[in-house]
Amino acid sequence: MTTFATNKRAHFDYEILEKFEAGLVLLGKETKSIKTGHISLKESFVTIKRSELYLTNAHIPFYKHAGNASAYDPTRPRKLLLRKEEIKRIIGKARTEGLTLVPIRVYTKKRYLKLEFGVAKGKKKYDKREDIKKREDERGIRRRLKNF
Repeated sequence: MTTFATNKRAHFDYEILEKFEAGLVLLGKETKSIKTGHISLKESFVTIKRSELYLTNAHIPFYKHAGNASAYDPTRPRKLLLRKEEIKRIIGKARTEGLTLVPIRVYTKKRYLKLEFGVAKGKKKYDKREDIKKREDERGIRRRLKNF
């Protein structure tokens, strides 16, 4: 399993409540571009349209060896492949509880590209401060233990 992209801000800005794995509907050029490491999940999100889920605003640049680059949109919405029951459950959570769908990482599973995304709740500023304080405390403890 190879990870091609991670959303580093996901765990900092959101509290991930539940994670899901979905397949991506991509063009051949996009697949090759991702497998060469050219994808960015920065500022991307998962949207709901007509009871389907889409990865929106993920930047996948044009594969340079694919020929003509005209009429290619690198941030177009890409459909996510999930079971109907999962989609209904995710949509219900997102709409009733006011939660957000946040992409976490893109990776391979066997020969398929997968997207891991989470149902998340936005963190408040004081929650972020607590996380930073915990991280600094743990780092200080490790530093002190290293000297013994």
